[in-house]
Amino acid sequence: MTTRDDARRTASEPRTEGLRLVPPRPEPGHDDPDRLPDRDSDRSPGRDRDGDGSPPANRPPPLSERLYAARERKGVDLYRAERDTKIRARYLGALERGEYTELPGDVYTKGFLRNYALYLGLDPDEVVGQWRRERGNVAPARPILTVPQPIAQPRPGLQFSPGIVVAALLTILIVGVGAWLGLQVMRFAKPPTLTMTNPREATVELDQTATSFTFTGTSIPGAAITIEMAGGSRQTSADSTGAWTLTVDLRRGRNEFKIDATDPDTGKHADQQAMVVITVPISEVEAPTFTLDQPVEGTTFENGAIPVRGTAVNATTVKVTATFDGPVAGASATNGKASSAPAGTPGPAPITVTVGTDGTWDTSANPLQLTTGRWTITATASNEAKSATLTRHISIAYKGVNLVVTIKGGSAWIKVWVDDVIDPTVGRAGKTFRDGQVLTFSGATSVEVRTGSSGATFFTLNGQSLGALGKRGIPETWLFKPPAAPALTQRS
Repeated sequence: MTTRDDARRTASEPRTEGLRLVPPRPEPGHDDPDRLPDRDSDRSPGRDRDGDGSPPANRPPPLSERLYAARERKGVDLYRAERDTKIRARYLGALERGEYTELPGDVYTKGFLRNYALYLGLDPDEVVGQWRRERGNVAPARPILTVPQPIAQPRPGLQFSPGIVVAALLTILIVGVGAWLGLQVMRFAKPPTLTMTNPREATVELDQTATSFTFTGTSIPGAAITIEMAGGSRQTSADSTGAWTLTVDLRRGRNEFKIDATDPDTGKHADQQAMVVITVPISEVEAPTFTLDQPVEGTTFENGAIPVRGTAVNATTVKVTATFDGPVAGASATNGKASSAPAGTPGPAPITVTVGTDGTWDTSANPLQLTTGRWTITATASNEAKSATLTRHISIAYKGVNLVVTIKGGSAWIKVWVDDVIDPTVGRAGKTFRDGQVLTFSGATSVEVRTGSSGATFFTLNGQSLGALGKRGIPETWLFKPPAAPALTQRS
């Protein structure tokens, strides 16, 4: 009598059919050993339940449920696990659902299981073993052996004797050397070519706004191209195709150029050099016209820096200067030390601003810091050839305290009290101001400033520049209460 084990052993042995070995048929219920059967469809009453139809008491949970439970215990989601294990979340989800067909293959699956088991605190060998048990054990298919076909003998081709090969190589070498020598002789005997592609004419007239011109042409590869002009020369080299390009500056009026090509190997110049004349018309430059809108003639200022603004036509820049004309009658010398200076004394450094595209110009970002007295403000608008000037006469008679704070060399935090009251523009918490910002504060008796960087905070009191009163990065509080000198306080 044949037992079940004998039948299986017999079925597992290969059968010989002719000259081929046929692999055994897999047992029922198993597919390709590299693919895992569907977990739900593979469960049968005999495998999932005891003899009485109830679930087995000691059977471990499926691997997918173990992985899901372990991740829940760890308290992480699939995306956190993806970042920690470097395994895509969709692959981790397939392992937790038992859908192994969504994975790239058995080799990757085992690697994913080992890494995921280590991450979840499980035994990787035991996890891989359970995966193998759940997917079933199927003997690998044996290869089919076929009898190889005899190799047909190739037809005899052309055969060359050593003498023929040597003769052919010598012939090729002699021909190549002769051709190279011929080329060299022709090259040394012939000067380089030079052809202009831009401009094609010898004389060119451009628009009056032109400031440069680009020459292009062709010559031999690697040729040195030289363009001689008034005041010097420019050079470039032709590329591997012989093309070259070179840009030169132009002056107004007549510009003459001589273009030459030189072979760098032989030193020969082009037989005929190119001569080009480019004319840029000279137009008469009109003088600027501009207005000075502020300050108004005869105005007396009591507080603040003096902004100067206006509009200009045919001008690119405006330069603003100030000259001291004398003291103001009845003004207190304690609020402006410059009131004792002689007439004609230059004021602060000149301020130059660029005229905008709409013709406006403004020095508000860098106003004039003037002391007590009478002043003449001069504004000069200029273009490349001409200029125009306007003047205004004003007076400075400070009342109370006028303090200009300028941030230089970095940012600084500022908090300000005006007449012992927090300035609303800065607030109780203070503000941080960037490099270059200018602030103006006016009070009846005093202005007190708390700065986070004393070396980056520059002060101008009633038109008199005091500069920075401390060191960079050091927080300090300074009280300005003229006629007394600035003093450090403990206010914060």
